[in-house]
Amino acid sequence: MKILASGDIHGDISVARKLAEKAEKENVDLVVLCGDITFAERSTENLIGPFVAKGKKVVLIPGNHETIATADFLAEQYGAINLHGYSIKAGDVGLFGAGGANIGLFQLSEDEIYDLLKKSHEKVKDLKTRIMVTHVHPSDTKIEKFTQFFPGSTGIRKAVEAFKPDILLCSHVHEAE
Repeated sequence: MKILASGDIHGDISVARKLAEKAEKENVDLVVLCGDITFAERSTENLIGPFVAKGKKVVLIPGNHETIATADFLAEQYGAINLHGYSIKAGDVGLFGAGGANIGLFQLSEDEIYDLLKKSHEKVKDLKTRIMVTHVHPSDTKIEKFTQFFPGSTGIRKAVEAFKPDILLCSHVHEAE
């Protein structure tokens, strides 16, 4: 399975179009959007559309710039899947996730983040490859060296240690660009 993962589009339609072109050029099977698709929920227009127009399957989670309702709306409008608290299977690969962050407009407690990951992991726990999708990064990782403003999530750290995903996809930290 070939995946294009991105996050923090922040309502920039030109970024969505460029990523969709890349997804088509690289012939990816799945596009994963790791939150902050909008900028403070100001616009949802055509942020998923470019991927769908290229025939790409899209899964997404909310970041700290959109609510669960907005992520659900985007998923429903474009035929995407909102992984927040859920999972999908693609052959022997399972993706499970939790959006939001420990700061921002859409804030969750560390326990809520962990519980959502635990719930979503349950249906893919026996698959060969498991990919965890979050918006914020786990605590105590090298990515924290890039930012003084955004601490990692202890709930995600706990989930990584408990579920041992093969891959963790996250975004949130712009300073790492």
